[in-house]
Amino acid sequence: MNVLRAPARPKAPAVLMVRTRGGLSFRFRRRVLLVCAVLAVLGAALTVLSLGMGAYELSPAEVVRTLFGDGPPGADFVVNELRMPRVLDGLLAGFAMGMSGAVFQSLSRNPLGSPDIIGFGSGASAGALIAIIVLEAGTVQTAVGAVAGGLATAFAVYLLAWQRGVHGYRLVLIGIGASAVLSSLTSYLFIRADIGKAAEAATWMIGSLNGRGWSDVRVAALGIVVLVPVVLGLTRRLSMLEMGDEAAAALGVAPERSRVWLLATGTGLTAMAVAAAGPIPFVALAAPQLARRLTRSAGPNVLPAAWMGAVLVTAADWTAQRVSGSAILPVGVVTGVAGGLYLAWLLLLERRSGRL
Repeated sequence: MNVLRAPARPKAPAVLMVRTRGGLSFRFRRRVLLVCAVLAVLGAALTVLSLGMGAYELSPAEVVRTLFGDGPPGADFVVNELRMPRVLDGLLAGFAMGMSGAVFQSLSRNPLGSPDIIGFGSGASAGALIAIIVLEAGTVQTAVGAVAGGLATAFAVYLLAWQRGVHGYRLVLIGIGASAVLSSLTSYLFIRADIGKAAEAATWMIGSLNGRGWSDVRVAALGIVVLVPVVLGLTRRLSMLEMGDEAAAALGVAPERSRVWLLATGTGLTAMAVAAAGPIPFVALAAPQLARRLTRSAGPNVLPAAWMGAVLVTAADWTAQRVSGSAILPVGVVTGVAGGLYLAWLLLLERRSGRL
């Protein structure tokens, strides 16, 4: 007896191809697009929840109505003027930190190669602290100091790590040494500062969104608008560099020139995020790894890591306000505790797998 079976339904392709009239083509993995969309929706939901939290509490529906100009009396000022800068600043800073973490971890081919560990974030923090404590600068000058400090550190680490090219393990080791030196510099700046400036700088060094205004949002937005398109344009080269310099050169990529551009743009993203929100710990370290576990895709995963960073910072800020009952607890305290637990979990997994 013959049994007729229905033909198997063809599976949807895992890669989506988009071609433009100008002859350009783009390849997107469907799972990566789905992860980015889910993280963006989650970030929007956390934003609405954060905007409704505080002494003048609003429901999510009231927050949405307020954003469209139909909220309760007084809600427009509270949501759009008092709370919106803080939430947007955290969202944009987390986006920049997540993307820069993906760039540096891919360049170094090391999961510990995030900017806050290899010294680039410390350089940006030192530059910003010099502007705050020594020059008593404002937001724009602090951003300039952070960018200058980050780029100077990146240049120094790159030169010290150079030996017929720059390899990942040397970049990480020298970056850790640079981070230790810069930590000593920041400690010296605290000792030399008066008590008021030292207290302000200490809160900022933990990573805090308290008192953030529209000027801080503009700093973070400027970094994203200018540098994110550059990183996305260099993503193919970054993927080639992950295979090694020889393989990248064989595929038509200039390894050192591409590495310099990626170091500069990644450092710029880190510096602008640090200037806007302070050096929030562990976001650049954890976001790329968590994003890669969700996408299950090889490569840098810069966009999923960026959205993951935005979600992590926004969720940490919401948690800080929920735990403390106010906006006083710095967001860096929450990310520090969560990052420590995350590292312990990673070490446990490595030990169970026999790689440690």
